[in-house]
Amino acid sequence: MTTVRIYQPSQTAMQSGKGKTKHWMVEYETKDPMISEPFMGWVASIDTREQLRLFFPSLGEAIQFAKVKGLRYTICNPTRVSMVPKSYGTNFTCPRMRAM
Repeated sequence: MTTVRIYQPSQTAMQSGKGKTKHWMVEYETKDPMISEPFMGWVASIDTREQLRLFFPSLGEAIQFAKVKGLRYTICNPTRVSMVPKSYGTNFTCPRMRAM
């Protein structure tokens, strides 16, 4: 039986926004070994399902997809990052007031 992994992708290091982090992604897990190609030095795999990534707007729809297709699935819960709102004006306040 094929296994898929359901998770929410994290934001990339090049972005400060949360653009693609609200969707849920379904990725197939493969057991085939990675093959190093001697000509280009790239890493390849025989299984083409490794390249397949499906996006869903909610966790329920991703689970429903896995159940309908008869796939075994694992859910990786996202880590929540709390953002502290900052303003430009705090750069010019007294350091004693920043600690408050």
